[in-house]
Amino acid sequence: MIVLVTGASGFLGRAVAAQLIADGHRVRTLQRRPSGVAGAADVLGSITSPADVERAVEGTEAVVHLAAKVSLAGAASEFRDVNVGGTRALLDAAERAGASRFVQVSSPSVAYAGAALAGVGAEPADPARARGDYARTKAEAELIALGRHSPSMHVVAVRPHLVWGPGDTQLIERIVARARAGRLPLLNGGTALIDTTYIDNAATGICAAVERAEQAGGRAYVLTNGEPRPVGDLLAGICRAVGVRPPRVSIPAWVGRTAGSVIERAWAIKPGVDEPPMTRFLAEQLSTAHWFDQRDTRRALEWSPAVSIDEGLRRLALAYAP
Repeated sequence: MIVLVTGASGFLGRAVAAQLIADGHRVRTLQRRPSGVAGAADVLGSITSPADVERAVEGTEAVVHLAAKVSLAGAASEFRDVNVGGTRALLDAAERAGASRFVQVSSPSVAYAGAALAGVGAEPADPARARGDYARTKAEAELIALGRHSPSMHVVAVRPHLVWGPGDTQLIERIVARARAGRLPLLNGGTALIDTTYIDNAATGICAAVERAEQAGGRAYVLTNGEPRPVGDLLAGICRAVGVRPPRVSIPAWVGRTAGSVIERAWAIKPGVDEPPMTRFLAEQLSTAHWFDQRDTRRALEWSPAVSIDEGLRRLALAYAP
């Protein structure tokens, strides 16, 4: 198939585009800068530009939509323009182009309202209760996408959870930077049980959704390694793999959440140059269980993860070896 991948200059988007090419598909990408994916045909442009979207979608048979504004801070209008407006424009263009498959890459945060998610599947996206502008707009975008599912265009929503691996400049690099600076405390001892997804598994799972769109369409699926671990153990494993000291200081979760709320308010008045060091949502994520039943995902997508967390940590260590 000719498959359009949006956001292919990002960590996950690049891996998905490369995997689709390895699977034998012809891949076109849409993002602001070159994707760097060997064999892909780049269309440079913005997901918020209807002309760019039309140009990118023309002649495609499938679309994988990863482009999004992903941040712990920022103007609400920016999240809405990119995550909601961009998704709607892409769906419109895909329908006009006759694309038969559309994979909306979403997030488990669309169904997170502050309470633990323990052993659940893909709970309904809830824009009204989701935490923060990113989660709210991704929830709305997912609902819009699934609402377009039809016999002529099969829509699947895939929610990969906490994707990590070598080359990750978001989760891994921020953990490393904060650990080195001594600013990576554990909340409640780091005992909350969480799921994560190694990058190769996230890419193959999303590609499986493209292949299985006709059978799995109309629904959302959470995608993880299926190996929940205490957040403290996972952070320690990552730190050891990259050669920095694991976090040892623990603070009560309520302290982290209170500090996060204060920092959010200060950041809204005077934003810093990068992400805020803590937000209430981040504190909740570090102190609340979030792990998922993967049986429905694996059955519907006919997929299973090939790289374990321990193997992923070994590969991470190799990537950081001097």
